[in-house]
Amino acid sequence: MTATRGRGGRLRFAIIGCGVIAPTHAECFLEESDVELAWACDLRLERARRLARRYGIARTTARSAEVLADPSVDGVAICTDHASHAPLTVAALRQGKHVLCEKALAANTAGLRRMLAAHAARPELVFSGVFQHRFDALHRYVKGLVDEGWLGRLLTASVQVRCLRTREYYESEAWRGTWKQEGGAVLINQAIHFIDVLLWVMGGAAEVCGAYANLTHGDCLEAEDTAAAAVRFRNGALGSIEATSSSHLAWEYAIGLHGTAGTVELRDGKAVKALFADAERQAQAAQGLAACRDQRGVRAGREYYGTGHRAQIAD
Repeated sequence: MTATRGRGGRLRFAIIGCGVIAPTHAECFLEESDVELAWACDLRLERARRLARRYGIARTTARSAEVLADPSVDGVAICTDHASHAPLTVAALRQGKHVLCEKALAANTAGLRRMLAAHAARPELVFSGVFQHRFDALHRYVKGLVDEGWLGRLLTASVQVRCLRTREYYESEAWRGTWKQEGGAVLINQAIHFIDVLLWVMGGAAEVCGAYANLTHGDCLEAEDTAAAAVRFRNGALGSIEATSSSHLAWEYAIGLHGTAGTVELRDGKAVKALFADAERQAQAAQGLAACRDQRGVRAGREYYGTGHRAQIAD
C-alpha cells in the first residue's frame, strides 16, 4: 500500500514522542526528498523542542490532538510508550492520518484489536508497525533461501536474545517493565524484533508453551527479565525462544535454522554458519550472504537497532 500525497506532492509527517527512538525516525524521514517533518510532539515540551531544533521541524506541541487536528498532516510516526500506542493510533486513523507505530504495537491484545479495527474502517490508509529487522538485507536474504526451499524440509529453528538492562534503565521511565504500561519486559521490548524475524522467516507459529521469571530485577521490575518457550511452527518444524535482560553480555542475538538440505546460523547481524548439501547452492549462498554486509546504519540510532529503519521508512 502506498501513502497518498499531501499538498505539493510531499508527505507531511509528525513525530509523536520525542524520546530515544525519535531521532532515528527524524533522520530517516528527512533522507526522503518528498517528505517534510511538520510537527514534533511530546508530553515533555522541551523534549519536542530539542528534536525540532536538531532536525529543523517547524512546529512543536505537547498535545497530540493538536497534531491530529492539522489537516495538512498526512501521517504520524508514533514513538511513545507502549500503552499509548493503541489510543494514539486509533485517533490518528480516525482523523485520516497514515500511521507508522513503533514496537510493540500495543501493550495488550485488546489494544491491538482496537488498532486493527480502526484500520479496517480506513483501509485506504497505511498502518504499519516498526519491525525494522525484516528490512535488514541479511534477514531478507535468509527468508528468500527458506521460501525457495534451499534448506529443504525445515526441522528446527531457534532464537536467543541476551542483553543487560540495569536498574537505572528500568527506573528512567515509569512505564518500563510494567504489565499495564509496557505489557511485559524483555519479550515485548528487547527480544520482540528477533522473535518477529524468526516467526516471519518460518511462516508463523501454530503452538507455543513457555515459562518466564524475574530472576535479578525484583527491586525495580514488575514483569519478566528471563523467558523461554517451545514452539511448533505452522510448517511443522519445532523450535525454541530464549531471552534475558540479566546477562553479563551487553547485547547478543542468534537465530538458527536447520533443514534436511541446509543450515543457517546468524549472530549479531552476521552469518556465522551456512552449510548446504548441494555444492552449487553452497557457493551461491556464500556469495549472497557476503553481499549483505554493507548496509549503512542510521547515525542517530544505536548499533543494535540494525540498519532497517531507513529501508522501512522509505518503504
